[in-house]
Amino acid sequence: MLDILTNGHHHTGWAYEFGPITGTEAKLENAIEKYILTNFCYGTGLGPTQTAKHVRFEIEPRTLSRINKKHFTLNSLTKAITRVVNCLNEFQLLRAWGTGQRVAVDGTLEEIHDDNMIAEQHIRYGKKGGIAYRHIADNYIALFSTFIRCGVWEAIHIIDGLLKNASEVQPNIVHSDTQGQSLPVFAFAYLLGIQLMPRIRNWKDLNLYRVDKKTKYINIDSMFCEAEIDWELLEKHWKDLMQVIISVKLGGVSSSFILSKLNSYNNQNRLYKAFQELGKVIRTIFLLDYVSNKELRQTITATTNKIESYHTLEDWIRFGSRYLVASNDPDEMEKAVKHNDLIANCIMLQNVIDISDVCHALIQEGYTITAEDLSHMSPYITEQIKRFGEYVLDLARRPANLYLTRDRTLFKIDSEVAEVA
Repeated sequence: MLDILTNGHHHTGWAYEFGPITGTEAKLENAIEKYILTNFCYGTGLGPTQTAKHVRFEIEPRTLSRINKKHFTLNSLTKAITRVVNCLNEFQLLRAWGTGQRVAVDGTLEEIHDDNMIAEQHIRYGKKGGIAYRHIADNYIALFSTFIRCGVWEAIHIIDGLLKNASEVQPNIVHSDTQGQSLPVFAFAYLLGIQLMPRIRNWKDLNLYRVDKKTKYINIDSMFCEAEIDWELLEKHWKDLMQVIISVKLGGVSSSFILSKLNSYNNQNRLYKAFQELGKVIRTIFLLDYVSNKELRQTITATTNKIESYHTLEDWIRFGSRYLVASNDPDEMEKAVKHNDLIANCIMLQNVIDISDVCHALIQEGYTITAEDLSHMSPYITEQIKRFGEYVLDLARRPANLYLTRDRTLFKIDSEVAEVA
């Protein structure tokens, strides 16, 4: 795995993104090597102590810990990931897996220690922890991640990842599960030019809204509820909706902050009701398309399945500990998630290079390879990686003489005690 991280740096220069948070030039000797080791240390969950013990590199545990705190930030980790993502995006092989226009979002529980403001009991998992929330493109690339509390409605973070994504892969279609959708989120996504297409559990329980009460629909009228869209409310607050969206688009405020605030005061907030009303329109249109378009349902399922596969990969990478990180600092928790994503993208890059080389060799031998053939593969292959390194058995190496060590006098023995013995 260290070889893969090293190769990834040679290809992309991702380790150059790190340095003192003060902005001064790094005074570390062998800084790049130490940055790679720090990423390995926190991305695998091995921790500073065990990493220092097991690598053939002279480094103290406290040095790894200090480098992570003083040289690694959320922003620099994001930039390092972006370098690898952009490099991956240049390979033709990825076009066999997806266009990059679609992204799947989902969260997975990460166990953390109890004494902090993030840890909560997760009902579905039956454990305490937080949620690592990720955006994975349809070509398997890990674009963005964050770390949130278990009790937070995941849908409010779905847009942040797209707006903060600075890579060359810029998706505009989002697929999620039921937790990744709500009426205001449908409205937010639409106004930002994003198509929200979730995989909704029990979609039959959701309402489809009429344009007005007089409107009747041939063959499908029974699917619609009696409620109608309040177009007057939308017209009255349309300018307010635009002001909010422009602020979000320009980075003045995050969409997750706005959605969480609106949701807290939804009963008396007219702006929230306007977003909700627009969401009724957009979700109704989507549901009609969803139930009538088999190909769309298959595409949504295939894309969301890719993020489930990614969860398996990131869990495989974090072999060092069941806990995300030893710290109770929320920033350190999110950094650990991004450390893991950086390793995952480097593994993908190495696999894409290897698969491309093998395909080229087969073509030179006269074989024909199609995009359909390659579409059944994945860059999440791990069977060829020595996750735990190498354990060397060497019978030629002989230990020191056992008898010399055994017969040495280490302390004086009382003569009477010796006779009794």
